[in-house]
Amino acid sequence: MNYEAVIGMEVHVELNTRSKVFCGCSTNFHAPPNTNVCPVCLGMPGTLPVLNRQAVEFSVAVGLALDCSISRWSKMDRKNYFYPDLAKNYQISQYDLPLSFDGAINIIVGGETKRIGITRAHLEEDTARNTHTLGGGDSGVDFNRSGVPLLEIVSEPDIRSGAEAYAYLTALKQILQYLGVSDCNMEEGSLRAEANISIRPVGQEAFGVKTEVKNVASFSGTQKAIEYEIARQRQILENGGAITQETRGWDADRGITVSQRSKESAHDYRYFPEPDLAPIVVDTAWEEQIRAGLPELPQVRRARFEEAFGLSPYDAGVLTASREMADYFEAVVEAKAPPKQAANWIMGDVQALLTYRELDIADCPLAPVELAAMIGLIENGTISGKIAKDILPELMDTGKSAQDLIEEKGLVQISDADELVTVAREVIAANPGPAADYRAGKAKALGFLVGQLMKATKGKANPKLANEILARELGSSED
Repeated sequence: MNYEAVIGMEVHVELNTRSKVFCGCSTNFHAPPNTNVCPVCLGMPGTLPVLNRQAVEFSVAVGLALDCSISRWSKMDRKNYFYPDLAKNYQISQYDLPLSFDGAINIIVGGETKRIGITRAHLEEDTARNTHTLGGGDSGVDFNRSGVPLLEIVSEPDIRSGAEAYAYLTALKQILQYLGVSDCNMEEGSLRAEANISIRPVGQEAFGVKTEVKNVASFSGTQKAIEYEIARQRQILENGGAITQETRGWDADRGITVSQRSKESAHDYRYFPEPDLAPIVVDTAWEEQIRAGLPELPQVRRARFEEAFGLSPYDAGVLTASREMADYFEAVVEAKAPPKQAANWIMGDVQALLTYRELDIADCPLAPVELAAMIGLIENGTISGKIAKDILPELMDTGKSAQDLIEEKGLVQISDADELVTVAREVIAANPGPAADYRAGKAKALGFLVGQLMKATKGKANPKLANEILARELGSSED
């Protein structure tokens, strides 16, 4: 029997407010354990929460970016369960009235665009962090994370494969980072993705029994976990078994999912309205104020780069992968660099150097105006592309301009035709074999001779002029 997967994603995103969602404690991830705490986030009796306005605004901004409807009136609820990382024995969350609902995000898989629905995006508090690596069989709880504002984004079950889940998470992360609401660092737990996976016979409308997969540390790991779980469920059904609704963990070392516990339902949490917090009212004026502050989002910016700058979909996609990269590219173009050449340098040599030096584009020591100036020197024939590649590391290291560097090093490109004719004749005389090959119709031989001319001029020759002069000299010698 042919089966299809039905997958929904739950993504938890820590919002990068300076203080926690219901108290004034710092959200600094790197603080020593249990130092960013107070009676409120430790769940002491008699304490009262106060809602962080910035967390609400960040949450609404995400909802708007995901094309959601924004609730005019919503509330916080208590989600009751007992676990060491939950001091109050309940989590303040949202249940039936989330801040944002009924949105969508477009993903691209295999060159095709697909719409993934967003069920809801609701605000809640994060839990503490359990630690089981203290040694001697001891465990500990760090409450620094308890009360950090958390946005849970729940998708519709519109995803059909691990590849689509990967594309969904990538697109969602892009939007979140463009908005500046989270650093989305999975290693530090700022973004955590959980997949709800079921399979059903192709053509069947009813959903199968789902499992939830947790503890995945990367998007590629999520894709692998989903693919494994689909295969596991298919094998069970083909062998006449039944799927158990449960929570499973991803064991990256073994490449398998493992059972953790039976999956709870909403009624197990005994939700009820949080009595210590007033309802959240987002009126039209507040919503429009937040909307006005939204940046140009990745999909829109990508389309504009294609139309305004004549870039290919691939180039536009790479350059808009991060807001910082897109900003850098636009700054280079605004400094009068041709868009295609700017794109090539940024995606190629500049990014390679940054990767080697373990730097992000946001920390690039080469100012956009200086990169544009270097590209301009190539365009007007002052230097060759090879010279530019050679001086690029020094441009980053010294902060000098390209013009100053080439003058200091005597690297101005040779564009004097008479000088190049003399060198070309010397190269032809020194390489009679390749010269004869070219005259015999072997066009590739010209490339070798151009290389020899560039070597003789220490890379200073104008490549285009060198090609023309060598071809002409080889033809005139034959005559």
